[in-house]
Amino acid sequence: MKVIVLGAGIVGVTSAYQLAKAGHDVTVVDRQPGPALETSFANAGEVSFGYCSPWAAPGIPMKAMKWLFMKHAPLILRPKLDMAMLSWMARMLSNCTSERYAINKSRMLRLADYSRIALADLRAETGIAYDERMQGTLQLFRTQQQLEASAKDVKALAADGIPYEVLDRDGCVRFEPALRHVRDKIVGGLLTPKDETGDCFKFTNALAAKAAALGVRFAYGTTIKALDVEAGRVRGIITDRERMSAEAVVVALGSYSPLPLKPLGIRLPVYPVKGYSLTIPIIDASRAPESTVMDETYKIAITRLGDRIRVGGMAEISGYTNDLGLARRSTLEHSVTDLFPGGDISKASFWSGLRPMTPDGTPVIGPTKVAGLFLNTGHGTLGWTMSTGSARLIGDLVGGRQPEIDARDLAISRYG
Repeated sequence: MKVIVLGAGIVGVTSAYQLAKAGHDVTVVDRQPGPALETSFANAGEVSFGYCSPWAAPGIPMKAMKWLFMKHAPLILRPKLDMAMLSWMARMLSNCTSERYAINKSRMLRLADYSRIALADLRAETGIAYDERMQGTLQLFRTQQQLEASAKDVKALAADGIPYEVLDRDGCVRFEPALRHVRDKIVGGLLTPKDETGDCFKFTNALAAKAAALGVRFAYGTTIKALDVEAGRVRGIITDRERMSAEAVVVALGSYSPLPLKPLGIRLPVYPVKGYSLTIPIIDASRAPESTVMDETYKIAITRLGDRIRVGGMAEISGYTNDLGLARRSTLEHSVTDLFPGGDISKASFWSGLRPMTPDGTPVIGPTKVAGLFLNTGHGTLGWTMSTGSARLIGDLVGGRQPEIDARDLAISRYG
């Protein structure tokens, strides 16, 4: 079929590659001049097959109230008269129950584990290099309360057969030797050894080149004006340059995915939640992480990417704004220098991106009420983690094949 993929981030490019491998005639459309120049550009670098959890969790509403008054807050809320924001927040709060958390986390783990297999296959088939490491993620606890609260995650990991290990202080130091300098600041951790790390920007660009070699066309610098729908079926898209025809369209526009869907009466509950990152050159490897450490107190991920440290995190709910706040930089600097002062902060690059979050934390993958129109979006902080599995799913669904894993509860129909 002739397929158009909207969006050239990690999700769009992996989707295009899989569709081209299946023999489709694929065009990718993006307003940027190249791939992975928005949310995929400088994310935290985690590929978290085991460390993936919904933000909507029991106790989060009370924690959120405390976070709002912290100096180095993991959550920043800038409320405005925005019905999309208010509706998204209300839906998210309704998912903060033990029952919903278990359902949502199970969905996420299923897709993440599928992506683990898909990424390994893709790496073997393409030989792509992207500062990758396969050494796991350490969720680091500074307090006994945090360690005890991790029991719900341990239960979910065990139920889904995901490998994990609960570590004491010495175990954390064995996993990340640089923590020996700050061992008095930690009490333990939760290790998910199958997790990986890597530079999403490098990976996406390399895969885009592989996709182009398969015949995928990339229409960069092109603004999408509308989806072209006639008699309940998608016929293509309308851009600022031309009308492009297609038999199928895949929307992989991240936080911007709801915008072209709204005129069609499709209400996609995806909202932008801004995250920030620093990329720091390493000057003392003995005080730098070996893999990814998630600082549970500040919800900050500290990741080794070759000769750099990537520090990413925070959740700012402020709409479609992408300004850089110095207070957010201060939080990132505080977390990394407190644990791993092996980088040259004075030479750090500061970045922000809009994560496409759903209220339940699970991406939206599958068909819509419009024939030929598919969604692959809403991955939140886990687009890099879930991209390869999501691409396999969308490839099967567009091609009319039975997916290898159950994808029915990932479709937009779950929202009614």
